[in-house]
Amino acid sequence: MRGRWFERNVRSVALLSLSLLAGVGSMNVGCARLPYTTATVQEDEQILVTLQREVESRGYTHPVQVPPAEMAAILKGFSIREQQRLPLRWFAEEMPPNPLLREDELRELAPYLSEALQKAGPNERVYFQTRTPQLTKYDRVVVEGWLAIRDPYLYLTIEQFRTPIPIRTSDLYYRNYPTTPPPPRDYILYFEPGRFWTNDGKGNHAVEFRQFLRSGEAGPTSAPKPPPVAQ
Repeated sequence: MRGRWFERNVRSVALLSLSLLAGVGSMNVGCARLPYTTATVQEDEQILVTLQREVESRGYTHPVQVPPAEMAAILKGFSIREQQRLPLRWFAEEMPPNPLLREDELRELAPYLSEALQKAGPNERVYFQTRTPQLTKYDRVVVEGWLAIRDPYLYLTIEQFRTPIPIRTSDLYYRNYPTTPPPPRDYILYFEPGRFWTNDGKGNHAVEFRQFLRSGEAGPTSAPKPPPVAQ
């Protein structure tokens, strides 16, 4: 009887150990497959723009030239709302979506996105983050995501929209004490005029950005601030 009890416990411990090892292995594989930063284009208190290498080949048509004014016009066409489950979705759909970026954010961000797309390779995407201080210097609200171009399509994914992020030394995103950032949230993106917001044939939403720019419907856009000249 005692021998059977011992044998069952040994088997249980062995199965538990194998399960833990499999879980750790899955975590390592998942982490290894995340895009990783290859270069920083700009980082200050308001803006972060980097290049990220995709793990799998994407075949983007980078490098590509999109002038800052045109980049700002494209981004100005986007609006967003957070993906909700029923029944909250019914109430959310009664409200209009929010503009993705403010005018001041467009002016700050567009030149660096334009510069990043000229530096990106065919397997790199452009990651960005805007940072708005809150009531104290220890907190800010972020909009972050990434974009890429595969002619004639411009792809945009948003991972955080107006998300409050504490930046105290013991909290998230503080550069000297990094911790795990919040997981990406699910959002619904819109683009106006809607006829340029299309499907690329592979199930991905994208903007036919060149047709949009040629249509003359981009409208007047304030000239974005040019990046500072390196000394």
